Amino acid sequence: MLKIGVHVSIAGKIYKSPERAAELGCNTMQIFSRNPRQWRKSEIEEEDVVLFKDQAKEFGIDPVVIHIPYTLNLASAKKTFHKITIRDFIVDLIEADRLGAAYLITHMGSYKGSTETAGLLRVVNALKKILKETEGVNTRLLLENTSGSGSWLGCDFSHQRFVFQELDWNKRVGICLDTAHAWAAGYKINDAVGFNGLLRDIESKVGIERLGVIHLNDTEVELGSRLDRHFDIGQGKIGKKGFSAMINNPKLKKIPFILETPKKDDSDDKRNLAVVRTLVKQK
Repeated sequence: MLKIGVHVSIAGKIYKSPERAAELGCNTMQIFSRNPRQWRKSEIEEEDVVLFKDQAKEFGIDPVVIHIPYTLNLASAKKTFHKITIRDFIVDLIEADRLGAAYLITHMGSYKGSTETAGLLRVVNALKKILKETEGVNTRLLLENTSGSGSWLGCDFSHQRFVFQELDWNKRVGICLDTAHAWAAGYKINDAVGFNGLLRDIESKVGIERLGVIHLNDTEVELGSRLDRHFDIGQGKIGKKGFSAMINNPKLKKIPFILETPKKDDSDDKRNLAVVRTLVKQK
């Protein structure tokens, strides 16, 4: 069965999000466990954690995926900011594990004010500290690819490879593939030939077994533009042919697909989910 979901709001109470996902017809989902644009202010109450896990089980939402807040930057050249990132990241990862999340997704960060190599080394050092302080945690960290704008790391999977090598290929760390970011970074994935080429690149640099989640997003930007712009499924440059190649690829049959397409309300999510389902080939 295709694992497909969207990014769901946690407005009100976090334990309401699994039902919201189920109402959209999802069997997996992604959330922010807290405000994504603020520093951490408090931890989730244990009662809310229990209710969240109960609701996820009741509505068949599996796996649960959490995205790290945008405020954190593993590659930051600012020492104080870097320390705060590590501190909050540790708490976020432990909290994701408390919520029963299979994956916590993060961007590798921006090395602005320094160099690419220095930025990558800061990512490595941060992750070493985070992994050491969260031994016993089951939630897996996934490094998301980026469009490559400015000084953001992760547009080429050689960046993730460098990090994995420095971490001795720790199995607790994998990758998340964002399709809109891949297109903007120069991967021509609007048909099976191009998408298989991307998978070969992933396989050669980090191993396909490291792939935990796919962010399924179309985009209107030109190939290799380095611009991060998400668009409705099948209506952009990747198109239905490209997405059909992704969701029907036998190598990805166990991978959850999460949509992060633009939306004003639930009807937008329902429309995009419906398009994806029409592309699923019957066995």
